[in-house]
Amino acid sequence: MKVKRIVANIATDNVAAAAAFYRDLLGLELLMDHGWLATYGSGDTMRVQVGVASEGGSGTPVPDLSIEVDDVDEALARMRAAGIAIEYGPADEPWGVRRFYVRDPFGRLVNILAHRPG
Repeated sequence: MKVKRIVANIATDNVAAAAAFYRDLLGLELLMDHGWLATYGSGDTMRVQVGVASEGGSGTPVPDLSIEVDDVDEALARMRAAGIAIEYGPADEPWGVRRFYVRDPFGRLVNILAHRPG
């Protein structure tokens, strides 16, 4: 048996609220919409991972989601322009990532990161 996909599910009474954050700010595509369930993702191949942590690194809380982007500073600018509060960072971490934390419309702590070149 091989795991093919892992989907993070977030409970909410307002499924449509995800569009502004996950589609408009982060650029994910709406892959499936049943009204009661909307799935956002990318046509790009993504690795299957599950993170288990006692902290989020650098003394931060463990985020609910980590989203790797190709340009973390552009993602940061989009969040700021939308009035989303930055809860941590931006920070260049000693393990080679640049990242920041925000909360999505459902209160989930989201770690947005990019690996630094080198």
